[in-house]
Amino acid sequence: MSAFIRVAELASFTQAAQSLGQPKASVSLLVRQLEGHLGTRLLHRTTRKVQMTQDGLAFYERCKDLLTDVDELETMFQFDAGNLSGRLRVDMVQTIARDVLLPHLGGFLQQYPLLQLELSCSDRRVDLVREGFDCVVRIGSLADSGIIARPLGQLRQINCASPAYIARHGMPQSLDDLAHHQLVHYVPTLGVKPQGWEYVEAGQLRWREMPGALTVNSTEAYSQACLAGLGIIQVPLSGMRHYLDSGLLVEVLPEYRAAPMAVSLLYPHRRNLSKRVQVFMDWLSQLVDQYLQ
Repeated sequence: MSAFIRVAELASFTQAAQSLGQPKASVSLLVRQLEGHLGTRLLHRTTRKVQMTQDGLAFYERCKDLLTDVDELETMFQFDAGNLSGRLRVDMVQTIARDVLLPHLGGFLQQYPLLQLELSCSDRRVDLVREGFDCVVRIGSLADSGIIARPLGQLRQINCASPAYIARHGMPQSLDDLAHHQLVHYVPTLGVKPQGWEYVEAGQLRWREMPGALTVNSTEAYSQACLAGLGIIQVPLSGMRHYLDSGLLVEVLPEYRAAPMAVSLLYPHRRNLSKRVQVFMDWLSQLVDQYLQ
């Protein structure tokens, strides 16, 4: 049933096998055996795609609830940390993983030695349901329907540039000065038009177009481009503190900062979360709260 759910969500035997860590032939055999046991076809298979039949759709919804209940039953009496077991699949941006999760993860895994964590770190917005994630930490606006969001706080933003950049271009003193400066543009998907300089004025969010020779879709490349003197960036303060303290970056136009970014913990809508997911999310929420403060 778990194999069928993963194939149905990913619409691919190959991707499902990779995510489950099993050979494709084994996953295919499991689904065929399930169909034989039920006496109905659950999936339409072609050379190009895999999709659920009407019976498959009905079975899929019941399957998810049933497996969640089974998982909860298996762990409902596991109050001993040493007995809490299973896999956790989590996604978050690189800065949160680097500054918040990884420095403390050793202690968590030592407390729960039977847990296994799969950590995804990218700027791409993963699909929680299709890709089988238990939870994700997301920064910025939310658009997922059917997803539960736990607000964790906000990240204050700052405008940064390198001393070398300021030496070449001067320190901007007003918004009008920005016409003579370079902004490193960040977009989630290359090809999308950058919005420019973001700032809050009289409680209103505003934008100003700015020139820039470089556009990136990676937060790591974004900060490194600024350190290399390629332009000004607008970025969460928490990830830049060590660069500011060391003098590698300086603040620019502090009165025209971008709006704070919401930080949320997202997880799929389920009646009962497994105990391991609950324990991990509670632990991670405390860490992120301390980080934001």
